[in-house]
Amino acid sequence: MARTIRRRDTQADTSDTHDDWSAHVPPLLRRVYAARGAPTQALAQPRLTELLSPDALGSVDEAARLLAETMAAGRHIVIVGDFDCDGATACAVAVRGLRMLGAQHVSYAVPNRMVHGYGLSPALVEDLVAMQPELLVTVDHGIACHSGIAAAKAHGWQVLVTDHHLPGEQLPIADVIVDPNLPGDPFPSKSLAGVGVMFYVLLALRRLLRERGAFAGKLPDLSILLDLVAVGTVADLVSLDTNNRVLTGAGLRRLRAGQGCAGLRALIEVSRKQAATLTASDIGFALAPRINAAGRLEDMALGIECLLCDDPGRARELAEVLDGIYAERRGVQQQMVGEAEAAISALSFDLDSGRATVCLYREDWHPGVVGLVASKIKERVHRPTIAFAPSDAGSDQLRGSARSIHGFHIRDALAAVDTQHPGLIVKFGGHAMAAGLSLRLTDLPQFQAAFERCATAMLSPELLQDVILSDGPMPPEACNIDTALALRDGGPWGQGFAEPMFDDIFKIVGWKILGGQHLKLELVWPGTATKPLSAIHFSGWTGEPPASLSRIGYRLQPDDWRGGDAVQLVVVHREAAS
Repeated sequence: MARTIRRRDTQADTSDTHDDWSAHVPPLLRRVYAARGAPTQALAQPRLTELLSPDALGSVDEAARLLAETMAAGRHIVIVGDFDCDGATACAVAVRGLRMLGAQHVSYAVPNRMVHGYGLSPALVEDLVAMQPELLVTVDHGIACHSGIAAAKAHGWQVLVTDHHLPGEQLPIADVIVDPNLPGDPFPSKSLAGVGVMFYVLLALRRLLRERGAFAGKLPDLSILLDLVAVGTVADLVSLDTNNRVLTGAGLRRLRAGQGCAGLRALIEVSRKQAATLTASDIGFALAPRINAAGRLEDMALGIECLLCDDPGRARELAEVLDGIYAERRGVQQQMVGEAEAAISALSFDLDSGRATVCLYREDWHPGVVGLVASKIKERVHRPTIAFAPSDAGSDQLRGSARSIHGFHIRDALAAVDTQHPGLIVKFGGHAMAAGLSLRLTDLPQFQAAFERCATAMLSPELLQDVILSDGPMPPEACNIDTALALRDGGPWGQGFAEPMFDDIFKIVGWKILGGQHLKLELVWPGTATKPLSAIHFSGWTGEPPASLSRIGYRLQPDDWRGGDAVQLVVVHREAAS
């Protein structure tokens, strides 16, 4: 799939006299911020004092009252987590936060992917009976768990749903639902992750308890939970709007200061990252996958236990187990991605001729890894992609994970297919960029055709072009360690607030292959006498020597391998320059 570079509008004026930029924010970084709609330092680097108030979040006060009454009566609260990183961190935030606020009887449970399926299912409810819960609190799910909530209510339990997924036409019969994406909810930030929603519920609960005179001394400091909020927010790939950048930035500062919980500190160590320089990218590519691995191949209770652990030694043991599961998961993933890429090769002609979607299925795939497969294939072909696996060994029901491209709301597309073909999809839910669904195996061909028709109607040819947005050229004099550090620390960068990427034409004066697939390059700006720049293009070896004059899209980073003042360009895209 051909990729092209398009430069952002980087001409916005950053000299606004009404906003005094700090001297440590270089002009290049100001330009980057402006291109992302943040032309002032207050917007570019929002602080915790600018966090949106919980007042606007619908039903959050009802949730606080329900929790306060349950706590006052000494009743048993069971937090029902989920088997991804957002769900795990939300569960840990709920358990830690409620205990900080005085709850005496708080437990948690999490579904096993292979045993219970997704969310609060009737099967999970039956397994919860032995715990004798009186209030269930769902985190990062619940809005689509109609049957499970009905089963819980039949047992006489109360149910508080905290979720961020888009609701269907009917809402479950929970006692209270907190979800910023409910119709008519006035909360300005619709991009809260599940962990963010739970954090807001705790903020409202603390305020209510304070008003009722619950805290004789100092208020419990809920900001110590922001390390977990940051990890869950980044991991779930929600848009880093201003409010999410407030939450994530504050959490990152805690982690960099060594103030994260014992479990996260241990995960940083086993992933061989440095806490002092941790970035959102490190969360997304190192910490989150190790937490996710437990839910994908084993039991997410292991990941949650790590996040709840306060003993550094025990946390390290759990982190090492998670690291081992992650290594196993990578092996399974690599095999499945290889098989998927082989299947994609047969679709090349169809893609070139206008095919809008990709649906892949193999009977021997693991359902816990299909999301990763869908992500990898989507990146390669730039098409909405769904990967399916049997929900259980030998099952005739499939579990699918969908990943989308910008401009195509994958959950809305599934809703459209469901409307046009009632009963074809067993169940579905999700976001704009990611969703999950269940199908009967016999219905897969019909679904593939219906999904393709839907996407063809909704996607323009322009949206099917794989475009990389660039922040334009970087002045040669700015290519130094100070700029690299400013760019690294200027985040958090992520979904909706992309990490800075630049492009320019370079002369390649040296190159070699590393590990059989990576390219190490030496670059100079044409017509300059500058010292060659070190560059790395991961998976950049195509079997053909790179063009001596190439247009290169790149990120500037400190070169941790060489250390000191060394920098390197991390190549994102490379093409021959005319």
